[in-house]
Amino acid sequence: MKILITGGAGFIGSAVIRHIIENTEDVAINVDKLTYAGNLESLTSVANNSRYIFEKADICDAEAMKRIFEEYQPDVIMHLAAESHVDRSIDGPAAFIETNIIGTYNLLEVTRAYWNALSGDKKNGFRFHHISTDEVYGDLEDTFDLFTENTSYEPSSPYSASKASSDHLVRAWLRTYGLPTIVTNCSNNYGPYHFPEKLIPLMILNALDGKALPVYGDGMQIRDWLFVEDHARALYKVAIEGEVGETYNIGGHNEKANIDVVKTICSLLEELVPNKPQNVNQYLDLITYVTDRPGHDVRYAIDASKIERELGWKPKETFESGLRKTVEWYLANKQWWSRVLDGSYTRERLGISNEEIS
Repeated sequence: MKILITGGAGFIGSAVIRHIIENTEDVAINVDKLTYAGNLESLTSVANNSRYIFEKADICDAEAMKRIFEEYQPDVIMHLAAESHVDRSIDGPAAFIETNIIGTYNLLEVTRAYWNALSGDKKNGFRFHHISTDEVYGDLEDTFDLFTENTSYEPSSPYSASKASSDHLVRAWLRTYGLPTIVTNCSNNYGPYHFPEKLIPLMILNALDGKALPVYGDGMQIRDWLFVEDHARALYKVAIEGEVGETYNIGGHNEKANIDVVKTICSLLEELVPNKPQNVNQYLDLITYVTDRPGHDVRYAIDASKIERELGWKPKETFESGLRKTVEWYLANKQWWSRVLDGSYTRERLGISNEEIS
């Protein structure tokens, strides 16, 4: 099969592509604009594979998308391209509206025209898989509540509101035009190749550098953590085996308060990197509580029983095993994250030399 992945150079998208190339015989067509969070170095292990194709393109560019669809004739679309950082959406929501809403609309229209021109098995087998987030549901007040596929939408941030909008568009294109769509909503991902502004890699790298570990509010915000390679397996399974018109929630069964996540990272670093920066007695001393984020959701928790029951998927990693693998990966891959932190990958992506920067 030919699978077109939008946002394939991002954190989750690159994990999906690595999974496809390493575990299937399918072709992966990576369509990515290469914004700040798109990093082709996350795909080095598969870059030379004949079944991997990269196209630098913006999903908001209809002509570019039409050309790509005509050239590659995909069987499945996995739509991951999105602006995804809550803090950035609060500071500058316009990019989130443009990419997550307008971009999804544009992709749906290009896909609809392409799908309408198909026939036979090619048309019957076609799928548009839209990858979303549990943040569209808002937060949970009761300790025992879980997000299900029928939970009402109550987004809290510009990011989650833009993703909620894109979810509604996808479902409307199914209802109105018959486009064969599937939606998944996932919990917080973590793992290798995670952009360093996110909680877990930020804590790991700050601790290694002897910097403060900033924790919002009291740190008691609860998230359900999902190892990104488990998520990639789930997404592929949904794209290939999921039922058109269905929604599948994907979670890790790992509810943890943010402060406990940070403390667990500190404990792992005490074991794995006992030689600390000179200013550090123990990593826990670096924890610093900062003013809470506006509109910060208190608790997310996914009921992932449907995807387990209907498609046979469940996570392989516990939070403890996945977090250990993640910390070990960052310790072993300094070249990847140091090039992100110093901007080297960005300069190369934009075709700017170090001399021009200096």
